[in-house]
Amino acid sequence: MNWHVKGDLRSSFRHALEGLAYVLRAERNARIDLTIAILVLLLGATLGLSAMEWVLIIAAIALVFAGEMLNTVVELTVDLITYRQNPLAKRAKDVAAGAILVAAVAAAIMGLIILGPRLWTKISAFWR
Repeated sequence: MNWHVKGDLRSSFRHALEGLAYVLRAERNARIDLTIAILVLLLGATLGLSAMEWVLIIAAIALVFAGEMLNTVVELTVDLITYRQNPLAKRAKDVAAGAILVAAVAAAIMGLIILGPRLWTKISAFWR
């Protein structure tokens, strides 16, 4: 396969979906992210979020997924370059993993700020 040749738009989308499917198949953390994203979306629908809150939730989910995919790109690229233990290879993988950790923590904080008060109100009303 000549990967330098650009295909049509349909092929571009197919390749992108193949990449997404690969990450979901190969990366445990991506599957965990997807599960949490689905739960957050369901909770958001239950709590009746505003349009701006939806924008922020969707942006946070996209940030985490994009970060997870880029982390996978770094890992695959480093593995392609060298199979031997190398301190720089380890550092590159660690930094990429750290970047997704930052994104995931930021997304979790955003979720708590947006969903937390409404969820707390619903839970408090249930126990009264």
